[in-house]
Amino acid sequence: MTIKRAGRDGFGRAMVELGTENEKVVALCADLAESVKVHYFAQKYPERYFQIGIAEQDMIGTAAGLALSGYIPFATTYAVFAAQRANEQIRLAVCYNNSNVKIAVSHAGLTTGEDGATHQALEDIASMRVMPNMTVLVPADAWEAYEATKAAAAYEGPVYLRLGRTPVPELTKGVGEFKIGKARKMKEGKDITLIATGIMVERAMQAREILSESGVDAEVINMHTIKPIDERAILESVKKTGCVVTAEEHSIIGGLGSAVSEVISEYFPVPLIRIGTKDTFGESGPPEELLNKYGLTTEKIVEAAQRVIQRKKNIAMSIN
Repeated sequence: MTIKRAGRDGFGRAMVELGTENEKVVALCADLAESVKVHYFAQKYPERYFQIGIAEQDMIGTAAGLALSGYIPFATTYAVFAAQRANEQIRLAVCYNNSNVKIAVSHAGLTTGEDGATHQALEDIASMRVMPNMTVLVPADAWEAYEATKAAAAYEGPVYLRLGRTPVPELTKGVGEFKIGKARKMKEGKDITLIATGIMVERAMQAREILSESGVDAEVINMHTIKPIDERAILESVKKTGCVVTAEEHSIIGGLGSAVSEVISEYFPVPLIRIGTKDTFGESGPPEELLNKYGLTTEKIVEAAQRVIQRKKNIAMSIN
């Protein structure tokens, strides 16, 4: 039986270990400790845990001050509260000062579920990616979230760490070393490139299996770092396959799909389709039903792959 765990669980485990390994690691929270899984750190290292309350702007300012005093602060909350309510403080106190603050958030995307549109951050990657000095990490599973948390602590500079709430199978354990800015190639392929991030990596892997039944050999890339994006991995893959589909639990505007489009358009444009939400807010409902309604499914990745492969063939025919 496949064990499923949420990305936030891997974060909680890593934070406890970091607390033992480095006394400079501290944690802050905006009254959501159990939801973000930082409560384990709070229980073990209460003297290095700061409960700021429902005051995200204050939390970010305090974290920046701690960073400038030599600490490694992890500021934790929901994605929508960090990216929107505390956006100005992240921009100025953290990014402008290049403060060594790690912003770890859960409850992003449609899988926030019944909490509805007000709590479903579908634009946070875009708003964080555009900020100078900010690194953006979106782990695929609990194991990768654990690795990303450790890597973020060792990295000098601002980091936005987007953690999954929904339990998913661990796909990344044993798939090479985790490095910020270095994508993970989950499967080799020659006919199409599937680039996914977060929980959509699992769906991209499932899509690959379905495509293989019709003779399509898909390459799957786990783009866990949205910024700095791994340009080499993208270009090497699309040069081989000639077409690409991206998949993310985020708006297709400004997120992974946009980042990949920016890279390939500067070198050798190829047919590309983006899977994600289409310039819309979400709504309240069970996570899986919302993913189905908004087209963030294995089936939609397969359909997009079939369409983009046909586009590639049409281009080849027109050239010939």
